[in-house]
Amino acid sequence: MTPRSERGFTLIELLVAVAIVGIVAGIAAPQLLRARSAGNEAAAVASLRAIHSGQASYASSCARGGYAQTLDDLARLPVGGSSGFVSPDLSRNGVVKSGYVLNVGSGVTATVILASANTCNGASDDALASYFGEAHPTSVGSTGQRSFGLDQRGTVFQEPTGVTFTNVFPASATPIQ
Repeated sequence: MTPRSERGFTLIELLVAVAIVGIVAGIAAPQLLRARSAGNEAAAVASLRAIHSGQASYASSCARGGYAQTLDDLARLPVGGSSGFVSPDLSRNGVVKSGYVLNVGSGVTATVILASANTCNGASDDALASYFGEAHPTSVGSTGQRSFGLDQRGTVFQEPTGVTFTNVFPASATPIQ
């Protein structure tokens, strides 16, 4: 009888390979979560900048210097226009985009600049002298850590604990670089 040569992996070799893959996955998983969170935060800041751009266009061409008070009003089509002042994915307050909830509201100065009926898109709310926009994570620590806010000045502020911004920014909020 001649000895047969066995081919394949032993159970021990397979267990060692699975253990190595498990260790690598355990090391990589937190890095992947941090990268996803950073990506979500960058998307939230980009959305706020798009909102600010839409507000600037709305104020200059539709509301005689006044600002919309909701994303709904920014998304409305102006008479004779083919698109709103923000993209359709930002068409309403409370929209969730990339793990962040986005809202627009009235700013600190609630002076009416133009009645809603006189805006170029028949807005549901009057155009006011100021606005604020905010983005906060749907799950702090998972979808993002920081919350962001801006107003008619266009500076984006961050708050490290993820609390929801209001029209008065918290004292702990700092401008992002």
